Amino acid sequence: MTLGKLLVTAAVAAASFSAHAQVAGTQPLSVTVEQSNALLSGWSVKKSILGKAVYNDQNEKIGAIRDLVVAPDGSLSAAIVAAGGFLGVASHDVAVPIAALDIRSGNFYLAGATKAALKATPEFQYNKVQTPAKPKKLSAQ
Repeated sequence: MTLGKLLVTAAVAAASFSAHAQVAGTQPLSVTVEQSNALLSGWSVKKSILGKAVYNDQNEKIGAIRDLVVAPDGSLSAAIVAAGGFLGVASHDVAVPIAALDIRSGNFYLAGATKAALKATPEFQYNKVQTPAKPKKLSAQ
């Protein structure tokens, strides 16, 4: 292959690659433009949800969001709310269906809930998930 043909092939390949790449900043992503725009308008779990207070209808703090549970189909199914305790010590974790949480003025509300009701709810226990075995190293022969 001549140098000219090689340069033309490289230019066509580069143009083809850049036509399909999605770019946010300078990082190519494997999401569509629509998905990227939706991501940018969404919430960061770490910055906007985890650790945030949960209030009842009387604006009393009844707990804080400790974790979120994602169902196998990828939907958000429950929030784990830490009730009681002080600074996470002796807290009682309760699973609350996502649909039960209401967001008003950036705050999370659980209608009809009280600290006592959350403490009386059975404590949430995480499912024991088997971790995959580490790959075995191939021996040199």
